[in-house]
Amino acid sequence: MSSHTATLSAAYSEGSIRVLKGLEPVKQRPGMYTRTDNPLHVIQEVIDNAADEALAGFGKKIRVILHADASVSVEDDGRGIPYGLHPEEKAPVIELVFTRLHAGGKFDKGKGGAYSFSGGLHGVGVSVTNALGKRMEVSSHREGMVASMAFEGGDVVQKLHLRKQIEGDRRQGTSVRVWPDPKYFESAQLPMGDLVHLLRSKAVLMPGVTVQLIDEKKKDTQSWQYKGGLRDYLMQTLPATR
Repeated sequence: MSSHTATLSAAYSEGSIRVLKGLEPVKQRPGMYTRTDNPLHVIQEVIDNAADEALAGFGKKIRVILHADASVSVEDDGRGIPYGLHPEEKAPVIELVFTRLHAGGKFDKGKGGAYSFSGGLHGVGVSVTNALGKRMEVSSHREGMVASMAFEGGDVVQKLHLRKQIEGDRRQGTSVRVWPDPKYFESAQLPMGDLVHLLRSKAVLMPGVTVQLIDEKKKDTQSWQYKGGLRDYLMQTLPATR
């Protein structure tokens, strides 16, 4: 065996195997976990969570805000993400949801599970959104408290902070604000046509739920609600027949 071959063989050893932990796999190979042409899919992961709360009967409003600094907020009036310690992981549940792949309330379909079905489960969820964001700020309103955390590049930069709700606070719900990191996407721009189509579709599939899109730059608000679901949508969209 030549010395060159020996060198090549030696280069592939036990130390050559790298074990990616936490959200590292997402940052190393984002295309395995989400679409990378633009950030719409990672924003959809957050919208899907809000929609699942509404589908489960715990929310009536979803608001998506396009901020002037290129961040996006998704707010709902669902149950709020639990913030107590997970019985096995010994970490706040709200932290696990955003920092661990395959951690969420949609995997347990048995008695006591949080969701009987889910319209947005891709197997990884908002932890991917967090991993591919420059920053993410999360707050959960539930049980008379407001729980908040902040992350950068998927890492915790503001540990769980709890305070009592005060006048003006929402009683329940979750707010997520994310700054997608442009380095992971071919284009940092959200395709507005696709976003509008997505939000309108959610409203059609969730009768009675109001879905709002607020564009701070344009000072424009769009709102959709179909009390009769698909039937109302078709009545509004198709030309009247005689």
